Amino acid sequence: MKLLSTVFTIAIVTLLSSCAEHPRVEAPKIDEGLNELYALMQGSYNSEAQANADSTYFNISLHMYPIWDSVPGNFLYVEQALNSKQDQPYRQRIYQLRRQDDSTFTSYIYKFPNDSLYVFGWKTPELFDSLSLNDLDLLEGCEVSLKHLGDSHYKGATGYRTCSSVLYGASYATSEVEILSDKVISWDRGFDSTGAHIWGAEFAGYVFDKLPEAHSH
Repeated sequence: MKLLSTVFTIAIVTLLSSCAEHPRVEAPKIDEGLNELYALMQGSYNSEAQANADSTYFNISLHMYPIWDSVPGNFLYVEQALNSKQDQPYRQRIYQLRRQDDSTFTSYIYKFPNDSLYVFGWKTPELFDSLSLNDLDLLEGCEVSLKHLGDSHYKGATGYRTCSSVLYGASYATSEVEILSDKVISWDRGFDSTGAHIWGAEFAGYVFDKLPEAHSH
C-alpha cells in the first residue's frame, strides 16, 4: 500500500512538472482592423469613368492582389498601366500593411528586381514564390500612413518631403490615398526642391473604381 502511494505521488509530481515545462500556448490574436484594410484594398480597378468625364485624366488600370500566403505579413502585388496597354505596366510594387497604432496603419512600399518578369502577376500570384523579402528594396520615406475614418474608409498620405524622387527632374514625391469599399482615390505628385509641381495630376487625385470580381481576372 505504501509503494502504491509513493508511485501515485511521483506520478502527480511528474504531471505537474510537465505542465510547468510546457505552458499552454495561446492562439495568436486576430487583428480584425488590419484584415479589413487588407481585404478592402484587394481587387482590380480602373479610372475609366473619371477619364470619360475629364480628358485631362487617363484611363488607368490598377490591380492589387495578395501574394505570399505562407509568409507572415500582409503583402500585396500592385500593378498600374494605361488600361489600353496592360501588358506594359509603368508601375509594379509590393506593398506590406502593418498596424501603426489603434486607428492607423502603414503601407510600406517595395521595389523588386526584374519586374518585367512579373507582368500580370496579379493573375498568377505563385510567380512571386521565386522572390523573398531579401530581394525587395524598401522605398524609405515613401510609406503611406492610413487613418481609419469609419466603416470601410481609410485615408492618409506620405510624410512631408520624406519620399525622394528624381522622376522628370523632381526632388521629392507625395502620395495621398483614400480607400473606400468601392473605390481607391490616389494622388501621386512630384515636386522640385522649391516645391514647384513637376509631375502628376494637378488638381485632384485619380479615382479608381473597383471592378466586379467576375471581371477582375
